[in-house]
Amino acid sequence: MLALACSKGQAPSNTGTELTSPDGKLTLNFALTANGAPVYSLDFNGKRVVKPSKLGFELCDGTLLTEGFELADASFDSCDETWKPVWGEESEIRNHYNEMLVRLGRSDGVKMNIRFRLFDDGLGFRYEFPQDGKLRYFNIAEELTEFVLCGDHTAWWISGDYDTQEYNYTKSRLSRIHSQSLAMRLSNVSATDFGPDGVQTALQLKTDDGIYINIHEAAVVNYPTANLLVNGSKHSLRIWLTPDAQGVKGRMQAPCVTPWRTVMVTDDARKVLASRLILNLNEPCALDDVSWIHPVKYMGVWWEMITGKTQWSYTSDVPSVQLGKTDYSALKPHGKHGANNENVRRYIDFAAANGFDALLIEGWNEGWEDWFGCQKDYVFDFVTPYPDFDLPALNAYAHSKGIRLVMHHETSSSTVNYERHMDAAYALMNRYGYDAVKSGYVGNIIPYGEHHYSQPLINHYLYTLRKAADYHIMVNAHEAVRPTGLCRTWPNLIGNESAMGTEYRAHINPGHTSILPFTRLQGGPMDYTPGIFEQDMSITAPGQKGKMRHTIANQLGLYVTFYSPLQMAADLPDNYERFPDAFQFIKDVAVDWEKSLYLEAEPGEYIVCARKPRIETLNKAAEGVASLPDGKKDMLSGAARFVYALPESATARDLVVAKARDVWYVGGVCGEKAHEATVKLDFLDPSLTYEAVLYADAPDADYETAPQAYTITRSQVKASDIIKVRMARSGGFALSLRSL
Repeated sequence: MLALACSKGQAPSNTGTELTSPDGKLTLNFALTANGAPVYSLDFNGKRVVKPSKLGFELCDGTLLTEGFELADASFDSCDETWKPVWGEESEIRNHYNEMLVRLGRSDGVKMNIRFRLFDDGLGFRYEFPQDGKLRYFNIAEELTEFVLCGDHTAWWISGDYDTQEYNYTKSRLSRIHSQSLAMRLSNVSATDFGPDGVQTALQLKTDDGIYINIHEAAVVNYPTANLLVNGSKHSLRIWLTPDAQGVKGRMQAPCVTPWRTVMVTDDARKVLASRLILNLNEPCALDDVSWIHPVKYMGVWWEMITGKTQWSYTSDVPSVQLGKTDYSALKPHGKHGANNENVRRYIDFAAANGFDALLIEGWNEGWEDWFGCQKDYVFDFVTPYPDFDLPALNAYAHSKGIRLVMHHETSSSTVNYERHMDAAYALMNRYGYDAVKSGYVGNIIPYGEHHYSQPLINHYLYTLRKAADYHIMVNAHEAVRPTGLCRTWPNLIGNESAMGTEYRAHINPGHTSILPFTRLQGGPMDYTPGIFEQDMSITAPGQKGKMRHTIANQLGLYVTFYSPLQMAADLPDNYERFPDAFQFIKDVAVDWEKSLYLEAEPGEYIVCARKPRIETLNKAAEGVASLPDGKKDMLSGAARFVYALPESATARDLVVAKARDVWYVGGVCGEKAHEATVKLDFLDPSLTYEAVLYADAPDADYETAPQAYTITRSQVKASDIIKVRMARSGGFALSLRSL
């Protein structure tokens, strides 16, 4: 997993309480004020980006850890290593930093250490409490960490909340957040704001002179998630933690550490997207065996439920369900249940014919009739199917087609109920060959009074990952906490939602997808569920209203600009059959990458990136078909077909004699304004000629007037060529490149 090359000991360029980044562009200064208050500041290329900012805590017993400290000592270290992620945007990641550990003490016996790590692209720091200090068991009332900025910067932000991140982003000056925050909020089944001055991380900022600053956190373990409290007039931010049901913002036992507070700084928006700062601040992989973890391109019996075409529930005959007492076989089905045998087989056939890996089925299990909004403890048991869902037969049918089924566990936010049923639910998955689960946390949390982002829930989410790993199960958690790089440590966390995704349909603003890679995706991949070709909800589900604001080419571009090892083709098979030539790109594109390049970027305006697929992942996926119970050995993913230039009828056996081509994919998306991208192909092998297939917005394409207008152009190109492509408003493009 790791290729280490760490140097240890005194970092020669760092003295006193000053720390410089390996390339010398960033400088951190730590100091104690006259009254013993710890403060830090940060400079970039000799210019201040974070003014002297306070550090410390207020404890629940009234103790202030903000002053009276003396510096016991400061030690220095450095590290330069390369590690290999199980899946990711590249096959190797460099982790290169200089480190300073300051040990602080007070006359009352309190000891508090602060560890700073300075990378070429930013700063990470955390608090550490040793066991030999006065503090052994203590509760945090407030974390008082500050980020005092040097101006009224432009910010891309969502309102602070203890329970949801499902908001559109707003672009404004810091000073305007207070007046705009409440107007930006959308109704959500579980949402808890704490005032108009709160925002969530990752917070993307830009100075007037073109410096990009991103404030976030890494490795949130046994600690609540942080929001930021904005003081617009002073251009400052402060950590604002999510409280538990009793109002405590952190229950600590020494020795212990907090999450890393991060400040990314760069003069190029593309470097924000290329940064691996958050991943590098997490611990190495905790699993000895990762052979069972694999990227997945999947479809689902989901969008028809989201749009209202079908339903999760089975019957209208029961006003209240009690599992174990309600006899569904004696009830009349309402006829709109989506997860029925016939419909699921149709989806399995379509997914298999088009080279997908898996199929997600929601609403398969008893209990959906009265689950929503009632905050009931015992909602689901996660093992009992509805009468019209023959779990053994459907599973066998899927495996005969080379398709794995993805389990769905909607907890309805009753974490106590999920934990009491988890072993049985995961054992059922093992029995039938499911290796991935989509979990959901819709609604207010049980235990009552807890929040989605409080410390007990953070511990629950990690518990599910550990337990799932015991059963060799990958997890895609929806409505859970936003990721903070823990997928490095627990790579079976192959997806999260934790942002406004496609299910919000017409509520999504143009440009939303050109902001998320700068913010939400900094901590880990998102299950955004792209690929919606029919924007008019009334066509997908008669009687529904609203139109989504994107073009088809925009949806294709997302498969490259949005990284996720769990990538969905979310639309209905019927809609893909209407646009088979555009659907071809979704079938062809890979989901795991050897190398990623960021060609153009500006938050909220446009993103263009190029990615080279990781060939061994495609081979592993093909080999994995043979391990399916009762499975055929001749199924082949669409991406493998493309890389090996094999026809649709090709089988996994054909890989034995096939030769992989040099393949790249390029994708672009843009915001409310149209954008012309200039794609220099100098990343290609100069000795080769490539077949290029460009899926682009048509000249008349527009998300309002012509969202389904696109063109497909085929040509031959070389590394010396430049392709210019116009992206319409909320449009995009996708480009496949395969050597001849």
